[in-house]
Amino acid sequence: GVVLVHLNDGRLRFSKQTVVYKSSKTGKVDSISVPELSQALWRRVCLGHGIKLCTTTGHVYKYDGFKDTDFEKISEYFKANYKVELTEKDMCVKGWNWGTAKFNGPLLSFEVSDSPVFEIPLASVSQCATGKNEVTLEFHQNDDTEVSLMEVRFYVPPTTGDEGADPVEAFAQNVLSKADVIQATGDAVCIFRELQCLTPRGRYDIRIYPTFLHLHGKTFDYKIPYTTVLRLFLLPHKDQRQMFFVISLDPPIKQGQTRYHFLILLFSKEEDINLTLNMSEEEVERRFEGKLNKNMSGSLYEMVSRVMKALVNRKITVPGNFQGHSGAQCITCSYKASSGLLYPLERGFIYVHKPPVHLRFEEISCVNFARGTTTTRSFDFEIETKQGNQYTFSSIEREEYGKLFDFVNAKKLSIKNRGFKEGMKASDDMYSDSDDDQHDAYLERMKQEGKIREEANDSDDSEADESFNPGEEDEDIAEEYDSKASASESSGDDAESEEEKKKKPPKKAKIVKEKKTRKKEKKMKDSSAPKRPMSAYMLWLNSSRERIKAENPGISVTEISKKAGEMWKQLSKDKKEEWEGKAEEAKKEYERAMKEYREGGGGTSGSSKKYYAIFVLLEYLFPHMVIGQLKTWTHV
Repeated sequence: GVVLVHLNDGRLRFSKQTVVYKSSKTGKVDSISVPELSQALWRRVCLGHGIKLCTTTGHVYKYDGFKDTDFEKISEYFKANYKVELTEKDMCVKGWNWGTAKFNGPLLSFEVSDSPVFEIPLASVSQCATGKNEVTLEFHQNDDTEVSLMEVRFYVPPTTGDEGADPVEAFAQNVLSKADVIQATGDAVCIFRELQCLTPRGRYDIRIYPTFLHLHGKTFDYKIPYTTVLRLFLLPHKDQRQMFFVISLDPPIKQGQTRYHFLILLFSKEEDINLTLNMSEEEVERRFEGKLNKNMSGSLYEMVSRVMKALVNRKITVPGNFQGHSGAQCITCSYKASSGLLYPLERGFIYVHKPPVHLRFEEISCVNFARGTTTTRSFDFEIETKQGNQYTFSSIEREEYGKLFDFVNAKKLSIKNRGFKEGMKASDDMYSDSDDDQHDAYLERMKQEGKIREEANDSDDSEADESFNPGEEDEDIAEEYDSKASASESSGDDAESEEEKKKKPPKKAKIVKEKKTRKKEKKMKDSSAPKRPMSAYMLWLNSSRERIKAENPGISVTEISKKAGEMWKQLSKDKKEEWEGKAEEAKKEYERAMKEYREGGGGTSGSSKKYYAIFVLLEYLFPHMVIGQLKTWTHV
């Protein structure tokens, strides 16, 4: 006989009676009786050359790892002892994807111009799904390889003949006849029609078989063995009118690159059904021992969950004693891009529905309560697992905080920031401070402009107002402007921190007599007067505006102000002092320019004083008159 090594995985022996191959790894032996040999092909493969042996019983054996020089020796041996011609057969290497599928016993051969491109051993097929003009083959995974072929799709064009057979179904049946795939061996125990499925999305008929679940939709079919079902969940929707039925799967069902670890069905509580099992009463009693009856009726979700519980032999998990602020057993929140519902369970959390997440307490390292990123009306709930993964459930209403904190505390979960928030309720310190602690760029700018305006009024407007006193005592007017002066002295420095401002007692309002009906004096603006200086913040903002735009393409004006406020708040003390120094220089320059302006007669001429006094008098006498009319009268 001739002995050859097969890719270091085994040994192939040709003898006069049998062809024997023994795997060096598994010890499995292939024994081919010589009288059964019907065909022998020699062909070029990716790692040298190979032999394909076909038998009269329909079996096909392929062995690779031969050298080019082995052909003559093996060919002569086959002629002399097996009376079989070793025929050379070339593989097609054109790279075309359009060809003919031929079923030769246990093999599916894809050929172009009568030359095989590739062959699929149908025993390796684990799933066969049909679509419109399409058949998808899925394969058993090989745990010993780094990369496994998972799926192949064939496009089957519609035929124009009069056969009446669907070519897609015919293709699928040829595959299923030899495939190692879950197949129905009898009638379904029961069928639920057109159930609403959230994951995978669509309407599916669910056929319940003794050992597996068959989802049949318009586009895809899924066959789910009960051995892959981990857990069952029955969860009431927050609206109290619907129910989620969740089936946790491992391994997941697959569609292309998508993996579905959860099958999620949505039911209306008001939908009822009369169900008859396709079994005799004796069979039902013998198999399910009172868990199911041959004839049952009730809500659709109850029937589906009862049947699944009996067949899968798993308990159904329902929410525990948790009740949220609104009385519901779940919490509305957002995870990643979608809004959904988070259910605190007795032994974990489950989030539905996109993407679904199930986290058991035993795999949770710690939890964390965090402020909402956009508003203090909500908070985030973060869960960190022992594997280092973090799940953030955001936009939870602040009213839910107390209930959720008490729940995780009772379950003895590690709370990361317990010292900061322990014992807090929704109305306590966590939310007592309003949005005032957030830096508001617009408000900051208005405050600064108001301070500068008051300072300007103290420095030059007091002289202009001295000659006008409409029936009021001098001490009253002085008292009003004294309050302005004190405000400007303390508010001129931008370096004052927010904490220091909060610590200071609020200033008492000065009572000014007989000023209920008179509006605040309007100052006639002089275009030739020096421009008021900007605050440190505004100077920094003007220099940083273009950079903010460049770093945030498409940002709006309001968002620029918000972003700038956050950046200013985080600016280092040294940087702030640098801009405050620039603001102080600008203020001194403004005061110097104002001094020159007044010395040059600007803003202090007698006619200006007279016009301004008349304007204020008219405004006092006619408080309801439009400002534009008052200005016109003043100039006249």
